[in-house]
Amino acid sequence: MTDNRNLPEGAYSDFGRGGLSYGQYLALDDMLQLQRPVSAEHDEMLFIVIHQATELWMRLMLHEIHAAISEIRANRLGPSFKMLARVSRIQSILIESWSILSTMTPADYLKFRDKLGPASGFQSQQYRELEFLLGNKREAFLAPFRHQPGVHRHLEDVLATPSLYDEAIRALSRRGFSIDPAVLARDVRKSHEPDPSVEAAWLEIYRNTGTHWELYELAEKLVDLEDAFQQWRFRHLGTVTRIIGAKRGTGGTAGLSYLKRALDYCFFPELWSVRTIL
Repeated sequence: MTDNRNLPEGAYSDFGRGGLSYGQYLALDDMLQLQRPVSAEHDEMLFIVIHQATELWMRLMLHEIHAAISEIRANRLGPSFKMLARVSRIQSILIESWSILSTMTPADYLKFRDKLGPASGFQSQQYRELEFLLGNKREAFLAPFRHQPGVHRHLEDVLATPSLYDEAIRALSRRGFSIDPAVLARDVRKSHEPDPSVEAAWLEIYRNTGTHWELYELAEKLVDLEDAFQQWRFRHLGTVTRIIGAKRGTGGTAGLSYLKRALDYCFFPELWSVRTIL
C-alpha cells in the first residue's frame, strides 16, 4: 500500500474527487464479500481463501500460457520465455500455499467438511483448462461440467486446441527438425505419446545448444514448468494425506488414489527421457 504522506503534492489530485481509487481499481468491495462460509467454524475461512487465491493465480497462469502458445505458434519464441517463466514462479507460490493449508488439522476440517456437499476441486474449470493446455487430454475430464453448457463448450474447445507441447513440437518442425508427420497430424484431443522423432530432435538441441539456443531455452522453460507442476501435485498429495488420509474426496472423488495417479503423468515426456541418453 502506498504511503500517501511521501507523495509529491498533487500526485493524486483526483483522489477522493471522482478519481479511480485503489479499492475501486481492484473491486475490493466485491472481492472481499466473496468469502461466504457455510458453517460457523473458524478454519473454514482459511479453506475458502486458499482455494479462491489459487483460482486467481490459475487465472493468471492461463493468461500467460495462452499468450505463450500464441507466440510459439507465430514462431516468436523469445516473448514466450518470460511468460513461461512467470507461470513457474506462480507455481512456487501455489506450492507454498499447501503449507498454509496444512495448519488446519483433521479435527478442524471435519468440523465443516460435511457442509461442503458435492463441492470438489475436481470441478475446477480453470484447473481442467490448465491441464488441457499443458497436454493432459482426456474427454472423460469434461464429465463434471456436463450440467454447465457454457463451461462445457469452452473446455471442449480447449480440448480440441493444440497444447503448449504440440506447438513446441511444431516449432521443431518449422526449424528444420525431422518430426514424424503422424505426430504433427495427430488428434490433439488426445494426450501426446512419446515419439522417437521428437526425442531425436531434443537430443540434437541439447547436444548443440549454441546452434539451437532458442529451442534449448524453450526446452528448459518447459522442464521448469513441469518440474514446478509436479512439486505442486506432490504437495497437494501430502496435504490431503495429512488432513483426510485415504478418505474419498468431497463429491465422491477418488481422493488420494486419484492424486497418486496424477503424479505419474508427464506433460513433456521426451524432454525427460532425453536426459538419460545425453
